[in-house]
Amino acid sequence: MTKKRMKTPGKARHPTAMAGEMKGPVLNTGYSHGGASLTRQALRGYNPVKSSSKSDVDANLNVLRNRSADMYINSPLGASAINTSRAHIIGAGLTLSAKINYRILGMSAEQAIEWQHSTKAEFDLWADSLECDLYRKNNFYDMQDIAFISYLVDGDAWAAIKYRKPKNDFPYCTRVQLFEAARVCNPGTFPTAGNVPYMLVEKRNPKNGNRIINGIEIDNDGAVVAYWIANRYPYDPVDCSQLEWARVEAFGRRTGYQNILQISHEERPEQYRGVPFLSPVIEELKQVSRFTDAELTAAIIKSYFTLFFKTQSQGAGGLGAGGLPEAYGPEEKIDFSKYIFELGAGTMNELPPGYDVQTVDASRTLSVFEPFVNALVSHIGAALGIPSEVLLSRFQSSYSAARGALLQFMAVAHARRTWFARDFCQPVYERWLAEAVAIGRIRAPGFFDSPLLRKAWSRADWFGPVMGMLDPEKEVRAAKLREEYGYSTGEREAAEMTGTTYSENIAQLSVERQNWRNNNLAYPRTKPVEENGEETEEDAGAQTPWTMSGEGGKSQ
Repeated sequence: MTKKRMKTPGKARHPTAMAGEMKGPVLNTGYSHGGASLTRQALRGYNPVKSSSKSDVDANLNVLRNRSADMYINSPLGASAINTSRAHIIGAGLTLSAKINYRILGMSAEQAIEWQHSTKAEFDLWADSLECDLYRKNNFYDMQDIAFISYLVDGDAWAAIKYRKPKNDFPYCTRVQLFEAARVCNPGTFPTAGNVPYMLVEKRNPKNGNRIINGIEIDNDGAVVAYWIANRYPYDPVDCSQLEWARVEAFGRRTGYQNILQISHEERPEQYRGVPFLSPVIEELKQVSRFTDAELTAAIIKSYFTLFFKTQSQGAGGLGAGGLPEAYGPEEKIDFSKYIFELGAGTMNELPPGYDVQTVDASRTLSVFEPFVNALVSHIGAALGIPSEVLLSRFQSSYSAARGALLQFMAVAHARRTWFARDFCQPVYERWLAEAVAIGRIRAPGFFDSPLLRKAWSRADWFGPVMGMLDPEKEVRAAKLREEYGYSTGEREAAEMTGTTYSENIAQLSVERQNWRNNNLAYPRTKPVEENGEETEEDAGAQTPWTMSGEGGKSQ
């Protein structure tokens, strides 16, 4: 007998997954499982918001400036960051080295060198004088120092190019006026200590409809057309004069030159104001200052030796009302108050009857202070682009490590020096050169006829302070090789290594060598050295220094 098969209702066949399709729900893709995760424990409450530069920068700029200025004034580490940058980037001021494009101008190299020397001398006549400053307080090189500090502390520095009548001993009209960054602000606003309200960050010019963002007026394309400058510092408790604003066009209508120079370095496409240099590390600097103050106070208190004497009743044979008459006089006593405590080196206090002193174990160790602070300084230096060795001016490692720290910092210093020269030094030089050509003190054919020729006449390099040499012999050999193989020039090496002018060095050496010959002395010769460190045969018997060049060849 055959078994009867039971019929089951048909089931729909499950479709098979196509190639490339994922089974199950999609949980995370890309950064959603890493830096963009909203579920990971470390990132669950971390939800920052990036907005426009107006919200992120301009609305907070007032607070950043106030705190940055305080760190520069009251924080040793903050002052070191500013002063170290100033010393290595600006120093005593960037010096001019005119570099005209003589090929475009149809000149020979010798003619170009002669023109550059005469122009440098004429520029020094203007730059070394106090007359170049509208306030008659600083020369051009001192103004660089002030402008650079303002750029670091406030985020941007400002200068106006103005003209005044020349004098008998000063033929130029060009003047430079430095003014505070806070004076460039929206008309009608009065920023004090807090953040700028969002509705005041941007305003409209009712006459032309242009937007005004933190004192900078821009057109529909976002191009800068004018600046709004207050007649005084907006928040000045000692100046109660009327606060007024003036609209200054950014460029001259006829010449196209800049009327106002803004020294800044923006980091976002639609950013119009700079951010203070110390902004990324303000919190860390403040915490380091608090920690240092706390440790210093604890160390001072721990070093005190203070005695407390209990006063007993007069009938008990105690100290009595006199209270240590030999220890201090009546004028040295202080009135006892339970709210006043006095500790000091060798201080003796008399306690009234019924009062006692309970000691508190204030022992603490400073063994972790230096390593902890050094770690924080390294973090601060990394954010500012200043190695901790340079920031603290303390080189305790090897020569290679110290030189590596200096080279790393000088790379940052060269970049900031280029930015500063591009924003301040070069525009001022071009304005001065235009006046010098116009009044006939410098001859530059075609200067006002062609933009290309004007650019060729205006080319210049700006050299700043030297890096300093940990091993001068190695540095000089490296400079010699760079010059021999054409990687550099004698002028650049002289400027970057010693801060001098190569042509002036050659001229002075010629005078000095002639002076040696006039006194029958042989000038010291540099002996070529082979790769194995030995002298070459042709120089083995060369005259040594201090050898008479006269008859007999006797030693001096």
